[in-house]
Amino acid sequence: MEKTSSFILKYPENSGFDKTDIIFYSGTPELEKIYFDCEKTYPNRLFVTDTNIASLDCMKTFLSKVEANDAQGDRLLVLGAGEKYKTIESVLEIVKKALDANFNRNCVFVGIGGGVICDMTAFAASMFKRGVDVEFVSTTLLADVDASVGGKTGCDFESYKNMIGAFYPAKRLHVAPQFVKSLPEKEYISGLAEAIKTALLFSPSMTELLKTQKDKIMARDDEAVQSIITECAKAKAAIVQEDFKEKRNRAFLNYGHTFGHALESVSGLGEITHGEGVAWGMARAAELSLNLGLCSKEFAKDTIDLLKSYGYDTKKAGENLKEKILSAMHKDKKNNSSAIRVILQSGPQQTIIKEVSDKDLEAVI
Repeated sequence: MEKTSSFILKYPENSGFDKTDIIFYSGTPELEKIYFDCEKTYPNRLFVTDTNIASLDCMKTFLSKVEANDAQGDRLLVLGAGEKYKTIESVLEIVKKALDANFNRNCVFVGIGGGVICDMTAFAASMFKRGVDVEFVSTTLLADVDASVGGKTGCDFESYKNMIGAFYPAKRLHVAPQFVKSLPEKEYISGLAEAIKTALLFSPSMTELLKTQKDKIMARDDEAVQSIITECAKAKAAIVQEDFKEKRNRAFLNYGHTFGHALESVSGLGEITHGEGVAWGMARAAELSLNLGLCSKEFAKDTIDLLKSYGYDTKKAGENLKEKILSAMHKDKKNNSSAIRVILQSGPQQTIIKEVSDKDLEAVI
């Protein structure tokens, strides 16, 4: 495991936060090199992961070292894997682990996993003794390209996505793309949806890569995956740096999400992946843009065809789910009025925020 590159995500002066150091690595993940083969910077460390990551061969040495270092102030918490565990109870379990270990504020919580683990670990860190440091080791494509970057934290509540949370960025983010090799196909495809979103929003070159190098991408070719992760992380970092609290253009990153989160909620959280929901949402947004006369038929078709090419369901949900999805969209935390705010595109990398009537939404759901 070798460090290949790094960059710094700086936060606005009035945000209350300084920066996130984002560090990329190549080779087989060996977390012991990050946390044990160098000087220890925190007297107490709580490592949080899930059952899927804890079972990987590359984690055995690291986890054994954590457990052996109990007397020196290290603790390990392994949570259940998946969206169904993204609950306030899991967040409080993290807090309780640190409390039971008598950690003070001079400690760090380290989330090792995908978006679920990173979101919950950072949210727990934001609450424990009014805030302690947090770091991430990203292990999924979804976390690499989106969830671990930018400071959004939280958990689901009463079947609604990310209803409780805070802005609380990591001090450091360690990205080891080789973890992606271990992902089940469904989780890899889920992460690709966020990569497609980022490409459509910001990057003509990555859009072209996704269109022309599908075989390499689906085979998880090292170069292709590294390129996608690096470009997505830098694109998200750039917009977060401009608009940390999502008052302006950071809202673009919600492209596909208002539709997608609603579908996830009504399907039962965890029944479809986040990426599947977002991909469906982008297809619905493309059709809505066309219906509203905001984009050409060719652009809407190109967007939907790209999503179809990676196997995502882009069809309407149907009459039996329409009312439920619309209701869930009204509860989305990003809405500021009775109308539903959605992110739409008028062309490649041309994005707008628009409040839309229920009638127009019903036509594409």
